[in-house]
Amino acid sequence: MHLLRPGQDGYADEVTGFQTAVPTSPAAVVAAESAEDVAAAVRYAAEHRLPVAVQATGHGLTAGTEGVLISTRRMTGVEIDAAARTARVEAGARWEAVIEAAGRHGLAPLSGSSPDVGVVGYTLSGGFGLMARRYGRAADHVRALDVVTADGELRRAEPGSDLFWALRGGRDGFGVVTAMEFDLLPVSGLYGGSLTFGSADVPAALRAWRTWSAAAPDTLTTSLAMIRYPDLPVVPEPVRGRHVAQVRIAYLGEGGDDLVAPLRVVAPALADTLRPMPFTESGSIAAEPRQPHGYHGTNATVSQLNDAMLDAIVEHAGPGAAAPPVLIIDRLGGALARTPETPGVGWDRSAEFVVRALSMVGDDGVAAIRSAHAKLFDALAPWATGRLLPFVYGEHSPEELAESVFPAADLRRLRELKSRYDAGNVFRAW
Repeated sequence: MHLLRPGQDGYADEVTGFQTAVPTSPAAVVAAESAEDVAAAVRYAAEHRLPVAVQATGHGLTAGTEGVLISTRRMTGVEIDAAARTARVEAGARWEAVIEAAGRHGLAPLSGSSPDVGVVGYTLSGGFGLMARRYGRAADHVRALDVVTADGELRRAEPGSDLFWALRGGRDGFGVVTAMEFDLLPVSGLYGGSLTFGSADVPAALRAWRTWSAAAPDTLTTSLAMIRYPDLPVVPEPVRGRHVAQVRIAYLGEGGDDLVAPLRVVAPALADTLRPMPFTESGSIAAEPRQPHGYHGTNATVSQLNDAMLDAIVEHAGPGAAAPPVLIIDRLGGALARTPETPGVGWDRSAEFVVRALSMVGDDGVAAIRSAHAKLFDALAPWATGRLLPFVYGEHSPEELAESVFPAADLRRLRELKSRYDAGNVFRAW
């Protein structure tokens, strides 16, 4: 176990993750290389009455750490069982490693839009990605978890156990997952990419996408992003300095060009990247940034997307908005609306969409971002049904977060299990 304290060489690098807007200064950081290191770190923290947090890539940080931070970034093992169509990964593995390893066998994981994200954190948060409407959430396909609990013991959580239920969607509060086994899907390629429309066509693109996606087959997972690109040389010329609407598509079927034909006639596209591609190139669909930066974001699941809602979205996040966020609307439904065979912590499966807003943290700080986001989500409130944990970014108190993302019955059960598995509140989740 390699333990670092503030001021020591390597401490700052170990603490810093992808999300740079959440200040964190743990009393000690443990650079773990094995499950045994994790267990030793948890026992050390318990002995010194220090809270424990864990970080792999740091994409989803929502609170700073003051006790012991266990860094799992070195635990990157990935094993593929092609015959069983399963993967086993260690706590610090990223999706890109799984995508590449599985792709050699004509298989694919239920990864998200960014291959740079950590597998375990994404899955435990309830993340869903490029094949979600066909196969559901990644958590729905977990087979087993190795987890170090608050007593410093390494346990195996499997279907039928309370711990297995709580970890898949509950994320924090019960231990440190050191390894995870999950299903792979017999997918080697898809039809994917994006259609990008200019500022003047944003309202038309929103309405056309809403109508078109209503009839989408379960084999299609799609979202619409509204993005203001900076006027910088590093930005591709077609979108440089423009506020665009970008329809993103991942389709597991034949006839992709026919399927998207109604979208191609909405308006002239600034860019059209739709094509058949190997799943190993699926990260190009959203092409999300890989450089660490500071951001704050929230979301709401909604029961519909009517004209009044679209008008509010354009007003508060469109080309005319003073400080528009990156705004992403995901079409839900399909497998996301069905209860899986072994459910984890739930969410509102009746919701039709999730609306997400994300803003970079600048000189104005988080308060200005919160205010701008509040105006948007207040306008959507009459149709809001909940909030999703994987799309909450930035500083939030654990209690506020738990109350807003978990169904009431699930939160009660989580708290009951918390008292059983972590009565001393070693993992300060809620």
